[in-house]
Amino acid sequence: MHTRNTALAAIAILAATLTACSGPAQGKAERATTASSKPAASPSDCGSDSDLSQADWMAKCASASPKTDDQPDTELAVADTFAYTDGLKAKVDAISPITRYGAYDDKPDADQTAFRVTFTITNGTNKPYDLDNFSYDAQGATTGGQTESFYVEPGSKQMSGRLAPGRSGTFTAEYTIAKSDGKTIVVTLSRTDDAWLKDGSALAEDPHWTGNIK
Repeated sequence: MHTRNTALAAIAILAATLTACSGPAQGKAERATTASSKPAASPSDCGSDSDLSQADWMAKCASASPKTDDQPDTELAVADTFAYTDGLKAKVDAISPITRYGAYDDKPDADQTAFRVTFTITNGTNKPYDLDNFSYDAQGATTGGQTESFYVEPGSKQMSGRLAPGRSGTFTAEYTIAKSDGKTIVVTLSRTDDAWLKDGSALAEDPHWTGNIK
């Protein structure tokens, strides 16, 4: 998994010591749609006495959740874009099951689901951007399930290198999660570039995308 644990740990510690202060916002959400595409559910299904599992509730009860306009800019759905204040944009395009494997790839255990997160990064600044400054993570949203990084050759493209001004690139990250932890995933994207750390933007909440493996 492409992470910068030391830098992120330092950011977390610094953020914890400054909880009384509100850092600048990292950017704003650009929603793909304001209409719910989830199947309708009855009020009893979505009420406090619902018999639905947490995973089923999240899948069926979108209409009972806050409207998109009421969501924080850092809480996004798959296909939404997060526009950073300096011109960079990030989007989670899909969270999809992995069905193709290379000749030498390992396959997940029978009790695990292998999935791929697909990102698109757009450089709207006037300088090349080093994509190694992005760190990303995916975790289960239903029960807080832990994931493990999982490399698969077909269809994979790691986020690395430099992205020229005005250009977009699409990249992937692959993981496994226990089937018992459901199929709802939260993807978090963080920046660790020096300028971002220096002006305090990194202390603001990172964007999170929530969606189902499908």
